[in-house]
Amino acid sequence: MCNERFANQRRLSEGSNSRAGDEVYSCTECQKCFSTKMYLKQHMNIHSSKYKCSECGKCFPSKEKLTTHRRSHSGEKPFECSVCGKRFTVAAHLKRHNRIHSGEKPHKCHLCEKAFSNSEHLTIHLRVHTGDKPYVCAVCDKGFSQSSDLQIHERRIHSNVRPHSCSYCGKQFATVTEMKCHVLVHTGAKPYSCRRCPQSFRRLDLLKIHLLKSHKEGTWFTCHICQKTFSLKGDHKRHMQRHEGVKSYVCDACPKRFITANELKLHQPVHSDSRQFSCFLCDARFKRKHGVKLHLKKCCPYKF
Repeated sequence: MCNERFANQRRLSEGSNSRAGDEVYSCTECQKCFSTKMYLKQHMNIHSSKYKCSECGKCFPSKEKLTTHRRSHSGEKPFECSVCGKRFTVAAHLKRHNRIHSGEKPHKCHLCEKAFSNSEHLTIHLRVHTGDKPYVCAVCDKGFSQSSDLQIHERRIHSNVRPHSCSYCGKQFATVTEMKCHVLVHTGAKPYSCRRCPQSFRRLDLLKIHLLKSHKEGTWFTCHICQKTFSLKGDHKRHMQRHEGVKSYVCDACPKRFITANELKLHQPVHSDSRQFSCFLCDARFKRKHGVKLHLKKCCPYKF
């Protein structure tokens, strides 16, 4: 039986009238599915391969592929980005990463001409046109266009688990991406460089805002109701939800609903006795960081 990924890709292709993905080729040995005969043929070599990993038992059609795979066990990353120093186990991953710095976007949408640095992002983007949201939350039935968004949603909204900790301050995060972004606050690293001027940025979204405002590169998102403009699509989407009154995020402790995940997150401490934020002057404790800021203005008005 074909896995969910290729089933979704097939539906996407049908929805966008694309020829790619009309056929799905299944391996007779393990039932793994592929979009082309070539990929299936390459995969079949694994089952007859003599190059076996001594760590996990996985087989490969060539010695070179086995060598590359072994790096996943050893942690070896021989390919280094000359711009930001980030390292990779495979040369192809470095090549794809370099597009962040060069701005190259070879994968174009045939419906709106929007371009992307890798094919995976194009596949996800196509779902904007088809409306396909194959990843559905089992708790609230909210749909997502990619599995990573569903995972983030489940951790942020329906779970208090924060498995990823900052090695500098111990702050915990629901995802590795959030943790890595936070660590840059401590290291001061700015891996996203503007190709038009010497400025660098800690986050990709900050670079996009800079390109739009300083170099007129990119697209403004305009509200058709009040004509307010936004530099980021996510901000525009949240703004439109306020006009529409859509409140998708429901508190699991009370019937209250919220427009954004952040609003729900700010509300949730109301139902908890935990007071993790404290004043460093008088040891008063608060449920929210905002409570500390308001308190400091009264506790030490000359400094805050």
